[in-house]
Amino acid sequence: QVQLVESGGGLVQAGGSLRLSCAASGHTFSNYVVGWFRQAPGKEREFVAVASWSGGDTYYPNSVKGRFTISRDNAKNTVYLQMNSLKPEDTAVYYCAATRRLSFGPHEFDYWGQGTQVTVSS
Repeated sequence: QVQLVESGGGLVQAGGSLRLSCAASGHTFSNYVVGWFRQAPGKEREFVAVASWSGGDTYYPNSVKGRFTISRDNAKNTVYLQMNSLKPEDTAVYYCAATRRLSFGPHEFDYWGQGTQVTVSS
């Protein structure tokens, strides 16, 4: 079992930045691929960023590429999502998740945090 707890969400103006954190506990953190997903009201949960086991490989959809950066510190059992140039359409609940295999779909991730709200005002 892996427990995940997100923090760092909040309200920010368009063009601003936020940094989300996700603290993990339980099994060896470096054994897991980690990802960030988001879900806006009335929409499906979508992939935002994924980092490989070491964090050496990262993946993003075109909607956030160049604006968001995922990183992880395995010594601290923590994964981060730096979000820059935020847009109103980035407003959503953001979740971190973990799985043992390199994956990108939310249904492929086994462990989830409770989510943190990010609201971007125009």
